[in-house]
Amino acid sequence: MADEYDAFITEETIEGDAEGRLAGTTVAVKDNISTAGVRTTCGSEMLADYVPPYSATVVERLTDAGATIVGKTNMDEFGMGTTTETSAFGPTRNPIDPERVPGGSSGGSAAAVAAGEADVALGSDTGGSVRCPAAFCGVVGIKPTYGLVSRYGLVAYANSLEQIGPIAGTVEEAAEALSVIAGPDPNDGTTRDPTDAEDADATVPEGGYAAAADGDVDGLTVGVPTELFEGADERVVETVEAAIADLEAQGAETIEVSLPSVEHAVQAYYVIATSEASSNLARFDGVRYGHRAEGDGNWNESFAETREAFGAEVKRRILLGTYALSAGYHDKYYAKAQDAREWVRRDFDDAFEDVDVIASPTMPVLPFELGESLDDPLRMYLADANTTPANLANLPAISVPAGEADGLPVGLQLVGPKFDEATVIRAASAVEDR
Repeated sequence: MADEYDAFITEETIEGDAEGRLAGTTVAVKDNISTAGVRTTCGSEMLADYVPPYSATVVERLTDAGATIVGKTNMDEFGMGTTTETSAFGPTRNPIDPERVPGGSSGGSAAAVAAGEADVALGSDTGGSVRCPAAFCGVVGIKPTYGLVSRYGLVAYANSLEQIGPIAGTVEEAAEALSVIAGPDPNDGTTRDPTDAEDADATVPEGGYAAAADGDVDGLTVGVPTELFEGADERVVETVEAAIADLEAQGAETIEVSLPSVEHAVQAYYVIATSEASSNLARFDGVRYGHRAEGDGNWNESFAETREAFGAEVKRRILLGTYALSAGYHDKYYAKAQDAREWVRRDFDDAFEDVDVIASPTMPVLPFELGESLDDPLRMYLADANTTPANLANLPAISVPAGEADGLPVGLQLVGPKFDEATVIRAASAVEDR
């Protein structure tokens, strides 16, 4: 296939079973999800030639259901970025406007769907990396409840935050893919059966999550947190407010809710995520696998040269995480970030006592122009303000197209209680059908 938007790093077909609920469906897989016999680079020179000996659980479930894998998609290196510009294999372009970014870090996956190069794609969402590119590319992206989908075979960035989720052109297609990949996995001890979860707020609909995409929001209560609208681009706010008003016209009720903790969510997220990344990426030492520099026999020099294969953004986050975990600073930064994370969880729990879902802009800005944010990493980090809270609280969230502003896509984010993907999907399908 022609890949004019650089959505793929490797284009290679993995045939699925002839029969199954996804027979005839093409799926693109983010390049940090292992595929047996097909290289998995994580968008990094460190793993440029790495070929996994096994496939991730989600890949096996897709092919068992009849889906055909069409390639591995471009991504920010090791999932660290919001624009898919930190990839060692070059940036992906947004099919809506090729002079703009597709979002990140699963930008290649969203671009592949938006360009019609795949029916469905898998991404991974650590702080918004499925929802951000879905919003920027005008498609649907689901971040499941932590533990609903197996992470076995996902190259780790920040274990306590990330989840694999589907991206598709419609809510129903994304929900159908979620039905296939969801469920407990003996290879991942963090997975749970939502029907057995004591703190679950809902069960899986009969027929799977796609059955929830019926657009029926009559009687649904939607919480609108002012904190997630403040500071957003006015064009984004107007588009999202129009989508929420349409939900009201379909029978939903809106209530203003308060999430005061989200003011600190981005700071807490980046301390926790970079700390976990510092630990996870320590394995890339040039000894076990991946890139290995040829030194002059001095181990320290060889190790340092090996780590040079990391790009600038990955090095920045490793250094930040190492600093946050270091003696004398652990309590000052990491421990306080975990306290803030608990505060975020409590705020969501309190809000869900009164509402069924919480609505906000997915991204507070329109898609960046290519190169616009590379020299200003803080601006890129702050763009994650609306998406990181759901990861900190381990909640399900979806981004669905709300409309356009100046010809560019705007996403509406809906967040629900733990394991209540069904309600989030139902509300999103009503937005889509308006």
